[in-house]
Amino acid sequence: MRKYHHYGIPTTEKRQDESLVEVGGFKFYSTPFEGNKWHIQWHRFPEGHGLPELVTQVPHIAFQVDDLDAEIKGCKILFGPYSPLKGYRVAMIEEQGVPIELVETSLTDEELALLEQEELGKSY
Repeated sequence: MRKYHHYGIPTTEKRQDESLVEVGGFKFYSTPFEGNKWHIQWHRFPEGHGLPELVTQVPHIAFQVDDLDAEIKGCKILFGPYSPLKGYRVAMIEEQGVPIELVETSLTDEELALLEQEELGKSY
């Protein structure tokens, strides 16, 4: 099953609520997952970020999936899978020139927001 998770938008503008995320050999600034009803996240990419250019230039939609490994089988994988947080696995694929993030987790939105604050050192 695929379920809408969030919409990620690349930006070059620094945002007041962004925090640096460093995981899996890459780094980027991200706004909080929780805090807006549409789960829109802004992502800014510093020099040496290590991510594919497509991800830094084109907005992506993210879907929560039941089985990440099954979902990415046969896909063009941009990066991942990796686990930025305990109980949360992510991979980014490319479909028709568009980046799509796939998330495998059983965490609720509230649990995810708390883990982001604790494990990624974010203070919202």
